[in-house]
Amino acid sequence: MSAFDITRREVLRLVAAGLALGPSAAAAAAKGQLTWAIHVSLAPIWFDPAQTPGLITPFMVLYALHDALVKPMPGQVLAPCLAQSWSATEDGLSYEFVLRQGTKFHNGEPVTAEDVKFSFERYRGASHELMAARVAAVETPDPQHVRFKLREAWPDFLTFYATATGAGWIVPKKYVEQVGDEGFKKAPIGAGPYKFVSFNPGVELVLEAFDGYWRKAPSVGRLVFRVIPDEATRLAALKRGEVDIAYSIRGELAEEVQRSPGLTLKPVNSPATFWLSFADQWDPKSPWHDSRVRRAASLAIDRKSINQALTLGYSKLTGSIIPQSYDFYWQPPTPEYDPEQARKLLAEAGHAGGFDAGEYNCDSSYANLAEAVLNNLGEVGIRARLRPIERAGFLQGWADKNYKNLIQGGSGAFGNAATRLAAFIVGGGTYVYGSYPDIDELFRQQAAELDRKKREQILFKIQQLVDERTVCAAIWQLAFINAVGPRVGQSGFDLIQDFAYTGPYEDITLKGG
Repeated sequence: MSAFDITRREVLRLVAAGLALGPSAAAAAAKGQLTWAIHVSLAPIWFDPAQTPGLITPFMVLYALHDALVKPMPGQVLAPCLAQSWSATEDGLSYEFVLRQGTKFHNGEPVTAEDVKFSFERYRGASHELMAARVAAVETPDPQHVRFKLREAWPDFLTFYATATGAGWIVPKKYVEQVGDEGFKKAPIGAGPYKFVSFNPGVELVLEAFDGYWRKAPSVGRLVFRVIPDEATRLAALKRGEVDIAYSIRGELAEEVQRSPGLTLKPVNSPATFWLSFADQWDPKSPWHDSRVRRAASLAIDRKSINQALTLGYSKLTGSIIPQSYDFYWQPPTPEYDPEQARKLLAEAGHAGGFDAGEYNCDSSYANLAEAVLNNLGEVGIRARLRPIERAGFLQGWADKNYKNLIQGGSGAFGNAATRLAAFIVGGGTYVYGSYPDIDELFRQQAAELDRKKREQILFKIQQLVDERTVCAAIWQLAFINAVGPRVGQSGFDLIQDFAYTGPYEDITLKGG
């Protein structure tokens, strides 16, 4: 039995705590079913906002099961959701949220200020140490008001709390305390537009419409997220009508979608940047300690050819790990492809015959990108071995600092330049294996700078230093290419700016529904 199978005794206990697993009135009001072919294996850790990593993948589930005080929505980067309004004091030391009247969790309990405080204090995901250090206290003067007191002015408080992390997504305190963290992952209760029905690890997640959702009742009765890791199998399932939306269809398969009657190709302008991370660059004994070797690796990557082959030229070759649409984005020089110069730099660094670069660690769902980059590296003498790892395991190993040699990094998380740098470049970040003291100091300066123009210049300087030192080698800003079947009305793609997946789920429709 899997650790996430629910025994009969557990079901009875969880139902007694307030979970309704059976059909609800929402099933009668909402109609039909939509099925997704998911490109990664769903992990129960993503059912709990408290452990959200600095990536976008968990939000695929969070937007259905849960809700936040404030979150990105169509037409709004910061849309009032469980909070109907918020305000900040003039000195920037206090933020107060007024909760929306009548919002409920799936078990019928009201969303209160205590739930908000509880959700923040139990948060252990990306940037939790940074937020814990900056938030002095969370006050709940009454059930409808929450006040965050900061130790010092922090212009990015809302960006971190409401977009870049899961800290602002609210769970029911009473229920979590009754069933515990592991019980919550097995049978989560949220305040989102869809309720948990069942989860079969490695197979599928099933959700049912929640007619008590404050924004509007969903029109589709049931959502099924089916795990199909193989790209060709996802497309075959879509063509047979077994699924309605298939994530991540690339290369020749994407061209096949374009030729298939009834199917629609949906490239999403994603903020998911990918890069090559040199985990050992702070080790003086490593070849990667020499910036010439890191620069050589970057020059070896034929980004234009890879983009055309895998994403039909839709991806952007920005040269940065910061998405172009983010606040405080600095445009670096256009990435070059120059294998001859790469070999010259390697020779200057004492590696005229190349060298063994060890393992190339990557998320298995992007192993095809890794294979292309590995081939480019090999052409200039940098020899590495591919090590693909299923996404949840890859992210955990990356965060636990288990990898050496090369890591293919990537993130499509919401935020701005500061949030991306905090997670991947600055000392103490969730995925940071080492850092540069001057960059760390500049980051501390910008965090407290209230003058936007001055702050922008500091963040620009940090990005310039990252580029000049080749702290990492940017690959691309991914065009996330998907396919949609003939039954889908509103797919939800591109409704929320900088969101790779479909959403909001309550806006998704079936044709004729």
